[in-house]
Amino acid sequence: MSLFVIAYYTLLLIASCLAAYFNQRSAFLLVFGLTLISFIVGIVGGPGALAVIAIVAGILALAAMVSYAFREFMIAIASHDMAKELRTAPLTAAFGMFIIFTYAVAGIFAPWIAPHGEAEVIASAFAPADDNMLLGADQLGRDIFSRLMYGTRNSVGLALAATLLAFIIGALAGLLAATKGGWFDQFMGRFADVIMSIPSLIFALLMLSIFGPHIHVIIIAVAVIYAPRVFRLTRAVAGNVVVMDYIEAAKLRGEGNWYLIRREILPNSTAPLVAEFGLEFCFVFLLVAGLSFLGLGIQPPTADWGSMVRENATLISFGDITPLIPAAAIALLTVSVNFVVDWMLHRSSGLKEK
Repeated sequence: MSLFVIAYYTLLLIASCLAAYFNQRSAFLLVFGLTLISFIVGIVGGPGALAVIAIVAGILALAAMVSYAFREFMIAIASHDMAKELRTAPLTAAFGMFIIFTYAVAGIFAPWIAPHGEAEVIASAFAPADDNMLLGADQLGRDIFSRLMYGTRNSVGLALAATLLAFIIGALAGLLAATKGGWFDQFMGRFADVIMSIPSLIFALLMLSIFGPHIHVIIIAVAVIYAPRVFRLTRAVAGNVVVMDYIEAAKLRGEGNWYLIRREILPNSTAPLVAEFGLEFCFVFLLVAGLSFLGLGIQPPTADWGSMVRENATLISFGDITPLIPAAAIALLTVSVNFVVDWMLHRSSGLKEK
């Protein structure tokens, strides 16, 4: 039995005993469960399998510590009411907020973070990583790390712009439909049904094939695709608000539709709409990345994560995982946003932690 195996099980057992002694039931179940799983996996896979489990557990522990520290930092700088809400945030939500913050910093300060330009050729094709190129070069000899940083700005920025446009159109239409009712409500509902009946990818490919893969065309096409989804949710949420007594009282006072939307309906519908914005961003982000992978999204030489996966896909045949880095960046942001959205949905549902 190697020294690593002895040290590994010793640390797990010590951690389990400490968690049990201090009556930390959740921590005890987690650590001792990991001990049992490691025992079974170690018998089957040997020290190599234990090393993989140790690395994964170490990464998860590091992520948990970073999430906890970032949550405490936000609590320290936030207002009293916001700090009270942040204290209820689980570590998964804190991790999601940390990743979103990291992506925002990378996108905003990409020209200062990236050591080279996004289209600058500095090496031969598929040159390996060195002191000058952290992740190596792509098929044209451009620095992959620099393009990854610029891709944060381009990919996330485009998805955010399309989501904002879709949300403005859908939410405004939903609020007006709920307030006006009648034929306008029926017309908007049927129009939304028609748009939603068309597959998203096919509609986007059709629009881009007709008008060309320009940035403004991508934003408008994606916004048209997802605006009906926002309309449906906004109409449902606002429909539950317009029947309230204070809305009737406002109507009796002679208040107009815009007053009802701004001062009565929208403030009472904010929480589910903000959560829906996060979900729509994930869908839009994945669609934009898919369009770029197919060659109809952001066009070269502009850096984009979807096109970076396509351009360097041949490296996978040689056992190089470089093409998976932009794909992992897409997946990480999507999961992180969902972590935050799950927490916001839990808060807006009115459920309380026991």
